[in-house]
Amino acid sequence: MLSIEVEEPVALVEIETADATAARAAGPYRWIGRRLGLGVVTLVLVAVIVFFVTMLLPGDAARVVLGNAATPERLTALRAEMGLDRPIIVQFASWVGGILRGDFGDSLVSRRPVTDIVLPALGNTLALVTAVVAISIPLALVIGIAAAVRPGGIMDGFVGFISVVISALPEFVIAIVLIVALSTGALALFPAVSLIPVGDSPFAHPDMMFLPALTLIIISIPYLALQVRASLQDSLRSEYVTMAELKGLSRPRVLLWHALPNSLAPAIQAAGLTLTMLMGGTVVLEFIFQYPGIGLALSTAVAQRDITTVQAAVVILAAGYIVINLVADVLTLLVTPKLRTR
Repeated sequence: MLSIEVEEPVALVEIETADATAARAAGPYRWIGRRLGLGVVTLVLVAVIVFFVTMLLPGDAARVVLGNAATPERLTALRAEMGLDRPIIVQFASWVGGILRGDFGDSLVSRRPVTDIVLPALGNTLALVTAVVAISIPLALVIGIAAAVRPGGIMDGFVGFISVVISALPEFVIAIVLIVALSTGALALFPAVSLIPVGDSPFAHPDMMFLPALTLIIISIPYLALQVRASLQDSLRSEYVTMAELKGLSRPRVLLWHALPNSLAPAIQAAGLTLTMLMGGTVVLEFIFQYPGIGLALSTAVAQRDITTVQAAVVILAAGYIVINLVADVLTLLVTPKLRTR
């Protein structure tokens, strides 16, 4: 009897421990599932808002296509051909059904499939952002670490000062300054506009990518370096770093193996936020430099009242924001053990 009384609580404890372990193991997956669900809901709301807002834009797409000299009969016929004479709910249902099939419809202006306009432009934007990220993140890490290891030093003060100055300047001001400095006068080193031939990779024309990429690099590095500096300084003041130093570990070893890994989560979140800022910044900069990306395609479509192209570009940009934030959150979860046990 005594052995039975002892074994039953032990078995109960084992079962409870196994359940708790399974719950902790499933926690990250539930969290990722919730984030995915929230992302889908957000994208649906964006699609609804974009569709109905664009339908309320002033002007007439049929008149844009045919011109002011078009007769009422031709305008009526073209509106019927475009489906603009159908009830707005019917148009929305047809549009959503097309998106689910990967079909954003045809451009109201050029009559080409919208995917033939938006997807090449998206590829050009991703090429630009990839080049900027490949340069910005390593440089920001080096600058942030250099500023963090000597608080109050020259690099620390420089990073803080430059961050304030850059954050106070609009993107187009930085772009115009670079154009004046590097594309005009005696230093006409790079073209002021990025006239990349249709179908060519932007990487085949690095001189035309230089100014847009440099503008985005100047915008992104100070913010990233500031976040790396702040998170690393917090880690260097922590108890585990003090304990590692008391054990006699060298300063570089403490920095690389103890402080820096624990600073990755804030840095990853800052990198994700920077990527979303870059995606938004390309809309303005692509227009200034006439870079053939999705930002230029969007601004051109707005000017022409090409509703279907506007809708597709905005939905794709929104999907990009959601994916970037989700990836940043998942990476943060992977590098933060405490979050994986919740």
